[in-house]
Amino acid sequence: MPKTILHVDMDAFFASVEQMDHPELKGQPVVVGSPPNERGVVAAASYEARKFGIHSAMPSSEAGRRCPHAIFRPVNMHRYAAISARVFKILERFTPLLEPVSIDEAFMDVTGAHALYGDGRAIAEKIRTAIHDEIGLTASVGVATNKFLAKLASDMNKPDGLTVMPSSPAEIRDFLAPLPVGRVWGVGKVTCGLLEKAGIATIGGLQNIPIDRLSAIVGQHSARHLQRLSWGEDARDIELEYEEKSISREHTFPTDCQKRDKLEHVLKDLVDDVGRRLREAGKYATIVHLKLRWQGFQTITRQKQLDSACSDDFRLRTAAQELFDVQKLIKPVRLIGFGVSGLTSMPTEQLSLFEAQTVQAERREKLSRAVDQIRLKFGRDSIGRAGGAKSEEV
Repeated sequence: MPKTILHVDMDAFFASVEQMDHPELKGQPVVVGSPPNERGVVAAASYEARKFGIHSAMPSSEAGRRCPHAIFRPVNMHRYAAISARVFKILERFTPLLEPVSIDEAFMDVTGAHALYGDGRAIAEKIRTAIHDEIGLTASVGVATNKFLAKLASDMNKPDGLTVMPSSPAEIRDFLAPLPVGRVWGVGKVTCGLLEKAGIATIGGLQNIPIDRLSAIVGQHSARHLQRLSWGEDARDIELEYEEKSISREHTFPTDCQKRDKLEHVLKDLVDDVGRRLREAGKYATIVHLKLRWQGFQTITRQKQLDSACSDDFRLRTAAQELFDVQKLIKPVRLIGFGVSGLTSMPTEQLSLFEAQTVQAERREKLSRAVDQIRLKFGRDSIGRAGGAKSEEV
């Protein structure tokens, strides 16, 4: 029996919450993020604002130029999280097989709920009605036999839409064939450019290309994965325990900065914050990332594979400093960021070939956790380096 998978996606979530809380904003172009006269980016845009080409991650200054009469609202994450919790409570009524993707979207396996609530379309309608009536917001829902198709379907009739994918393999392939190849999950700008250069502009082209030719374009592993998706095949199950795949922090400077000492101070603060979040999550990182954005929004990223997984501030700072030391400051810096990925639930032993190293690593981690507790009790600035600079999330 085929599964019934739903993808529930709240419509312009942050902006819609602002319009709900402030009725005078309904029908107006609302932008959530920094005001246009400050450094920062757009976190969300209402559908009215999107008509002017405004989208998330766009510089707020550009959003202001595109729509001078747009209404800018500051990010209110506490409020959005509270509304999100109410949305997920509604989703949990229909199935325990729920996979949060982000604060405003989730996958659901409702295969076992048909006897109680009807088929996929009926369940999707009930969910949309409950969210609208109980909270006052709209959601778009895709119904399909797997996660890829459900996600694709939820995007098709936004906002406040419901799309049910066909269920037979032949109908699915026919449905997908005329869509742009960029709609396939995992086909980003680079891969899309490679495929289009090879004459593959639609999903249909991806469906029919010989696998050896596709492998020559994107690599063997990616080729098989993308072609299966183009046929509408996706074997991934609902992940009941959502885990962060990476943790990162960024700081945008009020004025562009080219002083290495100031950049290093900010970077160390970012590293400490990422380390704290790692330890709170009980995770260890195996890869560290440095991000720099220059004037003109040119962005570079550098990464380093650690010898073993860790979460202590000393090793994270050392790795971050090594990445920063080899980076030439060709222009003033607008934004600096630090992140970790390759997260694991336990430290690896390969690094600690000698017992002394193991003991030292354990001591550093205990020290980092002790610092976390002091800062939690007495405030962030109660312990740390002299001259540390404050950071901010963007």
